[in-house]
Amino acid sequence: MLTSKEGQNVPQVTFPARQGDAWINITTDELFKDKTVIVFSLPGAFTPTCSSSHLPRYNELYTVFKDHGVDNILCVSVNDTFVMNAWKDDQEADNITFIPDGNGDFTDGMGMLVDKSEIGFGKRSWRYSMLVKNGVVEKMFIEPNEPGDPFKVSDADTMLKYVAPEYKTQESITVFTKPGCPFCSKAKQNLKEKGLQFEEVVLGKDATTVTLRAITGQTSVPQVYIGGKHIGGSEDLEAYLG
Repeated sequence: MLTSKEGQNVPQVTFPARQGDAWINITTDELFKDKTVIVFSLPGAFTPTCSSSHLPRYNELYTVFKDHGVDNILCVSVNDTFVMNAWKDDQEADNITFIPDGNGDFTDGMGMLVDKSEIGFGKRSWRYSMLVKNGVVEKMFIEPNEPGDPFKVSDADTMLKYVAPEYKTQESITVFTKPGCPFCSKAKQNLKEKGLQFEEVVLGKDATTVTLRAITGQTSVPQVYIGGKHIGGSEDLEAYLG
């Protein structure tokens, strides 16, 4: 039975973690005491929904949450510290603190430890999110108890609606660039001056000119997309932003 822990303290747990070449212990007091913290927990590192949707969106909205009083965002999974560290590097999610609940102690204490032996996972976390203030759970969003891996309420946008109900989410912006391009720098500066967050896709690192041509039909950079709409280059963006 997946039961909300709203109004209760988070479990007192010490997480063994690997930092560089050394072992460290992270306590729940360090993570939660005198802080406002978002936690989202998921079945496993590198799994499809976790990597494609759950984690990236929390990472993307970090500064918005921070502007609305959130001190930190934790990603908890019943995985060992080496797996969690590798996943963080792979995802480049520098805004998120990855917590390896390898023994499942925290997840069990939250009442969210479930048996996924049928897919070879053993004991793992049910997918949920929560807002914790000074170690006390204020709000939990628990995925419905149904087959598979539902992902309907523990997402970052649902949490944002709770934390900042008046906030209007910005449309996603992607800028295709290449190193040393002055027009790319100008486009990025225009977006920053407007206070707009954006994802940068660097040719030669994140994508190729073939990718750029396939998506935009263009070979020059920058190429800017806002909310799925192709805006164009630096001058097009400037005109669009007014």
